[in-house]
Formats: sequence, C-alpha cells, structure tokens
Amino acid sequence: AIKFIKKNIDWAKKAPLLSDIISCGEDFRVSIENYLSQYMNYYVVQSRAEAMEAINLLSEASKGKANFFILDEFAHFQPAASKSFANAVAAAEVVEYDPAYTSLVQHVLDNAYIINGDFTLPDDREASFITKDGRIVQHPFSLAGGSVGLFEGKRIGRAKNLETLKVQLKDLEKQVETQQQSIQEKQLQLSALKQSSPKEKIATLQREISQTSQEFVSVKTKKEQLAEMLHSSTLKREDTQDHIQELHEACAELEPQVNEKEQQLLSLESKIKDLKEQLAEENEVLSEKSATYNQENIQFYQQENRVSSISQEINFKEEAFQSSETNIAQNQQALKESETSIRQLLESSDVGEDELLDMYEEKEQIEIGVNEAEKEYYSVRGEIDKSEKETREIRNQRENSDALVLETQNQVNGTKLELSGVKERLSVEFELDLDELLKEPLSEEEKAEIIPDELREKLSKIKERLQRIGPINPMAMEAYEEIKQRYDFISSEKEDLVQAKDSLMMTIDEIDTVARATFMEAYEKIKENFVKVFRSLFTEEDDCDLKLTNPDDPLESSIDIIAHPKGKRPLTINQLSGGEKTLTATSLLFAIYLLKPAPFCIFDEVDAPLDDANIDKFNNIIKTFSKDSQFIIVTHNKRTMASTDVIYGVTMIEQGISKVVPVDLRECELEAE
Repeated sequence: AIKFIKKNIDWAKKAPLLSDIISCGEDFRVSIENYLSQYMNYYVVQSRAEAMEAINLLSEASKGKANFFILDEFAHFQPAASKSFANAVAAAEVVEYDPAYTSLVQHVLDNAYIINGDFTLPDDREASFITKDGRIVQHPFSLAGGSVGLFEGKRIGRAKNLETLKVQLKDLEKQVETQQQSIQEKQLQLSALKQSSPKEKIATLQREISQTSQEFVSVKTKKEQLAEMLHSSTLKREDTQDHIQELHEACAELEPQVNEKEQQLLSLESKIKDLKEQLAEENEVLSEKSATYNQENIQFYQQENRVSSISQEINFKEEAFQSSETNIAQNQQALKESETSIRQLLESSDVGEDELLDMYEEKEQIEIGVNEAEKEYYSVRGEIDKSEKETREIRNQRENSDALVLETQNQVNGTKLELSGVKERLSVEFELDLDELLKEPLSEEEKAEIIPDELREKLSKIKERLQRIGPINPMAMEAYEEIKQRYDFISSEKEDLVQAKDSLMMTIDEIDTVARATFMEAYEKIKENFVKVFRSLFTEEDDCDLKLTNPDDPLESSIDIIAHPKGKRPLTINQLSGGEKTLTATSLLFAIYLLKPAPFCIFDEVDAPLDDANIDKFNNIIKTFSKDSQFIIVTHNKRTMASTDVIYGVTMIEQGISKVVPVDLRECELEAE
C-alpha cells in the first residue's frame, strides 16, 4: 500500500511519512526509532478528505491498507506537563521537525523519556521510558525489549538525510569542478613557469599542485562514500519493496477466503431481511390484537365500573330500607303506647264538664294576676335601673373629685418645694432669711434695697446661662473642630446615600418598565400562539384565551387559562376530560416553545391519556415542530412509536443487566422500498 501510494504522484506530493518528517542526532536515533516503530509508516495528511482520497485509491486498486495521521485533528491537543528525571531527557526535546508538525510530534512522543546510561526505572507509572541504546521500552502497562538490529536507526529522518546528502554531494561536485579547474590553471601556470621562471617558483607551484591534488583525492573519497551510502539506501529500499510485494501476494491468496466470507455475509443479510419482514408482519398482527384487546379491556372496565356502582346503590337502598323499617316499627310502638295512655287517662278521669269550666276560669284569673305581677316587676326593675345609673354617675363624680384633690396636693407639694428652693437661694446668694422678712415689717429704705422683679428675672436668667455654660474648657476649639469634621463627613455620606437611593429608585423604575414591556410582548405572542396551537389540536371552532387577573400590575398578576372546546362551557378545569386537559397543557407548552424554540424537548408519557384521534393530532404537531428541534418522547403508545424516526428500547437480557436497543425506522423504510 505504501509503495502504491508513493507511485501515485498526484497524491504523494500532499503527504510524507512520519519517518520522513522527524530527524534527530545519531545518539538518540535508535531509541526514537524503536519507540515509534509502529508509527514509522504512517502517512501525515492535513485533512480527513486527503486520507479518504488515499483510502479510495487503495480500495479501488485492491492494494491493501495504510494508516494516516490527520493534522487537523490535533488542533486542540494539549500535551502532558513535562517532568524532570535525574537520568532521563524528554524525547520531544531531542528530535527535529518542521513547526507545522508540532502537535503531531507532541502527541506521538507525549510523556516519553530517554534514559541515559544504565536502565533504572523511575518511580512514575504514567510516563514511558526508552533506553538510549533502544534495547528496552517501558510503557505504563507493558515492557518490550531485546537485541537491536544492525540497520535500526536508519529509517528515521531518511528523507531529510538523503536531501542533505544530495546537497553535500552537489557541493562536493562543485568543489571537484573548482579543484579541477584550479589544477588545470596550475598546470598551465606550471608549463608557463617551466619555460620562463626559475626552479624555486616551480617547486612552490609543485607543492601547491600536490596540496590541491590531496584535497581533490579527499573530496573524491567523500564523493565515493556518499555514492556508496546512496547505493545501499536504494538497495534497502528495493528489499523493502520486494517484501511489500510478497505481503501483497499473501493478501491475494487470502482474497478467495474473503470473497467466500462476503458471500456468507450477503446470505446472512438476506436471511436477516426476511426475518425483519416476518417481524414487521408479526408486529402488525400484534398491534391489531393489542388494539382489539385494549378495546375489550376498556369495555370490561366500563362494565365492571357499572356493576360496582349498581351494587353500591343497591347496598345503600337496602340500608335505607332497613332504617325505614326500624323507624316505622318504633313509631307504631310509640303510637300504641300513646293510645293506651290516652285511654287510661279517659277511663281514670271522673271530672265533669262543669268542673272543667271552673278550672278554665280559675286558670284565666291566675294568668291575669301573673300579667299584673309582671307589669309591677318590670316597673320596679326600671326604677332599680335608674337608681343604679344615678349611683354610677355619683361614683364617677367622686372619682373625678379624688383625682382633682390628688392633683391639687401635688401642685401644693410642688409649690412647697419651689418655695424651699427659693428660700435656699435667698439664704445662699443674698444671705436673706425669708421667714424673718415675713415676720418683721420692712422700712422704706429696706424696701428700696430689695431688688425689683425685672432685675431679679434678669439675674436669674444670667445665672442659669452661667450654670449651663459650666466651667471654662481650654480644649473647646479642638473639640469643636473634631465635631465639625465629623459632622461634615456624616453630611457628605448622607448626600451620597440620598443620591444612591435616587439612582437606585430610577434603576428600579427603569427595570420595572423594561420588564413590564418585555413581559407584555411575550404574553401577547404566547397568547396568539396558544390560540393557533389549541385550534390545530382541537378544531377551528374551539375557543381559548389567556387573561390577566390584574392588568394594571401584570408582573404581580396571576394568569387565567381559559379553554372552551366545542359544545362545552366548563367552569373549572376539572370539568374537562383527561385528554382535553392534556391537549390544553400541550397547546400552552408549544405556545411558550414558539416564543423561543429550544434545540431539545423531552416529553414523558404525555400521550398516555389521549385516544387514537388525539394521539394522531399530537404526533402531527410533533412532526411539524421537529423540523427545528429534536424531540425525545417516553411513551408506551404504538401510534406514537410508529410516527418516530428512531426508537430506543430498554430490555433486560439478564437479571439486573439492562441494554439499550436502537431501531432507525428511516433505514427500515429505505430497505422496504
């Protein structure tokens, strides 16, 4: 396959082998090649399309298989963090490659390290280690090793080495040409000097000629060595091609077996197809049987419900009948007892009619006396109420008088306290005894010496102010400055808080306005969608609506959902059937969905309460909306299953072990066609 792709010039220009894009020094060549031995013949392509092109070429020509690295797939690859080991170096650091292949090289040499000297395994189970001589390769879960072949280490960087050797060969050929030209020039100079110059110049020229000839010989030997290396490389390449040809012949021998297996596979596929057709027929029969079973089952449950309701009604009527019989028996017994008692009274009573009339007259007189006594009682009761009312008023007046007396006593006590205070002030401030002044009459001079009332008031006010001021405070200015600074700071903070409050209230009003407008816009769209979807699930004559209970405050208002199927005027949602409730809820869900469609929608047994006609409506609307979204439906209904594209069934093959079995109905339809 590699040889065939290499010969295809149009494609081979696009992609090199992994061994051609990596090169390294001689010290690590063997170890790198042993570590990457399984990837050395992988082609490196830019995209998946290029790899598919090569695969198609191999498939059409029946030239075997090839492996490919796709550079676009490594765009987001992140290599593991580099680690440091005392006796190891990272493999990605010792190789050379074009920067375009950085992600690929980091992938194939990710977390790989080359150990210098003796092989001592570091304590790390996540990294891979290779000895420098290539004898041992340690992976996280495996270990490989053995002897190293003579030709190992020659494949890696072979293309680059050939290119460098070709360049060196061209340089050497140019050097040979220049040396030959210089030799010819020197020979001409020598022949000219032999004729004209002395022997010393001839000797120097001969030395130069010998030196040039030695350089020519060394260049020639290098050229021969490079030619031998190129020849050995071509021989190795031919041997590899022969080996590939042998493998191709072996594959050709296996082709009859492959064809036989393919024929067997085709026969099995035809059998599977026949079995699928039988399965489809059996499924149809099963669906018909299950439909009839469901109908019979529904009728059975209806009859059973009727029987249970009739039996309950019979039990109730039997209980009522028994209770009525007991009541009739009790009433008859009471009637008999009453009749016997009346008869006994009539038989025992010997009183005549005249005595009865006297007794009735006496009864009337007694009633008249009772009425008069009641009148006297009520009149006396009214007088008692008046006296109690007067008593309550007198009690209230007494309480008010006591309160006034207490208040007057308090005022007298306050006046006495003020008087004692005045006495003390006169004795302290003016050295006057008020009792002596009141006892002895004052002369005109003494009266003149007494301070007038106005001056006394001014004096008292001034003294009060002095007392309020208190003693002199030398730190008053500093305290004032501190309090003033604190006051200014609090005032500025207050202004900031007031401004923040105003800004916050403006923001709240703006948010409320935007939210109100957004809500009303979404509400109107959902309302319109609800009517459309509801009528598509029911009929065009059916009516539905959404109403706000408080239109003035829509953000805090609740929403009434109104559904009026044709021929019904339900007052509550409980008056709708289970299917009508489900279709109404589905209509509202799709109305909200149409406002902002979601990529995925999941329904969990929504179609359980629906009959066949409503299930078809439900499936049709799902089909309509599945153009823009994917619907995942959990269901047990066969009509819903038949209308889907892919069915995922869960089965328990063994106890406690579940398995998901997918069936793509679209492929089944194509196969049936």
